Amino acid sequence: MKKIPTGAWVVVADGTGARLLRNVGKGLHVSLEQVKLVGPKDLANDGPAGRQPPERSIAEIDEATFAKQLAQRLNAAALKNEYSHLVLAADPQTLGQMRPLLHEETTKRMVEELNKSLFHAPLQEIERALKATW
Repeated sequence: MKKIPTGAWVVVADGTGARLLRNVGKGLHVSLEQVKLVGPKDLANDGPAGRQPPERSIAEIDEATFAKQLAQRLNAAALKNEYSHLVLAADPQTLGQMRPLLHEETTKRMVEELNKSLFHAPLQEIERALKATW
């Protein structure tokens, strides 16, 4: 059975935002508390990573840009040693855009990756989804 350590960051995201949660449960018990809500910033001046197909809509470009911003934020926090363990839960599109942008330090700290859209879910549903991966 996998263990999500006490104090682990649990980041639940989609292309429009991310919730930074922390596991405050002990042992194998997962109990999440929300620490911060993160949204996109300065989308018009930042832009997504890599080449984008010309047929992408503005909304899709904005979502790709936010995925890049979130990956950069997690990388910076890992390099500053702000967290030791990370769980990343995101919809397939966001997760696919983030993976190639994650720094080695970030991926070393990742204890679980959940390919599921839970951004708007209540904490109890996120906790159940995490337990179901064990």
